[in-house]
Amino acid sequence: MADELSGNATSVGSSSEGRGGMTVDQCEKMIQKSFRTPTVKFLMEHLEKSGCSIGSNFIKAVNCDKQISGGYVRGEGIVVCSNQMQIQDEVNQVVIHELIHAYDDCRAENLDWTNCAHHACSEIRAGHLSGDCHYKRELLRGHMKLRGHEQDCVRRRVMQSVTANPYCSEAAAKDAMEAVWDVCYNDTKPFDRAP
Repeated sequence: MADELSGNATSVGSSSEGRGGMTVDQCEKMIQKSFRTPTVKFLMEHLEKSGCSIGSNFIKAVNCDKQISGGYVRGEGIVVCSNQMQIQDEVNQVVIHELIHAYDDCRAENLDWTNCAHHACSEIRAGHLSGDCHYKRELLRGHMKLRGHEQDCVRRRVMQSVTANPYCSEAAAKDAMEAVWDVCYNDTKPFDRAP
């Protein structure tokens, strides 16, 4: 999502097109509630353990002009697009997805969000580890098949995000995703295995 939120955001999440969202205040309350979920707690603890402190304003709700659900901005934190959210589960998913990007940014000394392979790797990990592609979510999106739905979903969402990066053409995004797929899909840190 580079350049879409504030100059260097790194992720695009699909939003609920055509639906009304919530107010910034409502979304802020849901963000606070998400801090009590086990996965969010776990990721925040591991960010701290990795030496990346999270201030009280690290995750905030904003109204977004584009059809995106949120993003991570290096040096600034995570934004959740309140006008694209409707329910607590959507807020939780955005927070988890973006915390994985923040964790990747924290643990990688040379992560370059303008590098298509680096961006694709973090998107693969976030899509795989966040639950974005759980079969129930995919069914609600109208994308369902019996086998391979999770990897197809991750690939689709990686392409959506990386092609939104102004440094990555569609061909470059696809090549980058394929080049790093196996390593990044199998990298489950800080989890022992994919949740």
